[in-house]
Amino acid sequence: MAALARTRVEDLDAAVEALAGARSRTRVHVFLATSPIHMERKLGLEPPEVVEQARFAVSYVADRVDEVEFSCEDATRSDPAFVAEVCRTAIEAGATTINLPDTVGYSLPDEHAAFLHEVRSLCPELDQVALSVHCHNDLGLAVANTLAGVGAGATQVECTINGLGERAGNAALEEVVMALRVRSAVLGCDTGVNVKEIGRISQLVSQLTGYAVQRNKAIVGASAFAHEAGIHQDGMLKDVATYQIIDPEELGLTMTLPLGKHSGRHAFRRACEQAGMQLSDAELAEAFQRFKALADNRRAVTLYDVFDEGAEHVREADQWRRPGGTGSSTSTQRTPAAAGLE
Repeated sequence: MAALARTRVEDLDAAVEALAGARSRTRVHVFLATSPIHMERKLGLEPPEVVEQARFAVSYVADRVDEVEFSCEDATRSDPAFVAEVCRTAIEAGATTINLPDTVGYSLPDEHAAFLHEVRSLCPELDQVALSVHCHNDLGLAVANTLAGVGAGATQVECTINGLGERAGNAALEEVVMALRVRSAVLGCDTGVNVKEIGRISQLVSQLTGYAVQRNKAIVGASAFAHEAGIHQDGMLKDVATYQIIDPEELGLTMTLPLGKHSGRHAFRRACEQAGMQLSDAELAEAFQRFKALADNRRAVTLYDVFDEGAEHVREADQWRRPGGTGSSTSTQRTPAAAGLE
């Protein structure tokens, strides 16, 4: 359990007190800006004063908690040599983790990796502690910069569920975890995260915060595993690996082949078959043409839209019915909705 604090005594004391009685290991996370604009315009401090405040704050809490993390706020807009000096000072004072944030999401991935390599070369003491990255998404590069950080030696990454955070947000935890998992052969990392809970946790956080998840968001968006294009649907019906690099069931999610204006004949036939509808080639051709006409004017189309009552097109009417309609009480009823076709 961690508590965040500025270098002020009242903040540091409050952080330590907040952790009292914690059942897990305790950590105070101290942060202090190191970029010229922050030191001059926000803090009104000279570089030597920043170094001394870092030393004081870390040493003030080091023997009161299990771990101390120190962050050089706005590190990526700071002089690497000065960042290295502050890091060395914090480590000597007792810091066990050093975090180098891209506070305003300014870095490009190659720049970010080069910055971390340079600071590590200037401060060999970093090899004795955990090196962390904390990336913001102002340019849409938070996840890319986080992965670049891992490649440059970071052993801790700070991210948030659904990418929530200040301004444009932080690196999305689910995207970082799955990138490390899918590309483990290249990145060589295992987070140990139980990915089966990713879908559920994403939905829970969305409900609790009131922030809707973007429909086409990677990993947890409603369309992340929805294949609508006809060519893609045809490939998916033959082998899911043709257009899918992640098994959504691993995340507690499902793959869908939604019916839309880009859907092809193969997916439409499969939708009808999964709904228990037995159509002749002529009936299928007629229904498909009606479907395409409807799909041109709607974002999504269901089989109910195509078949007004359905029964006249169904050889075995007791296998399919509209919700609330009549059907055999002894047969298994499979509606389009139940077949996951909407």
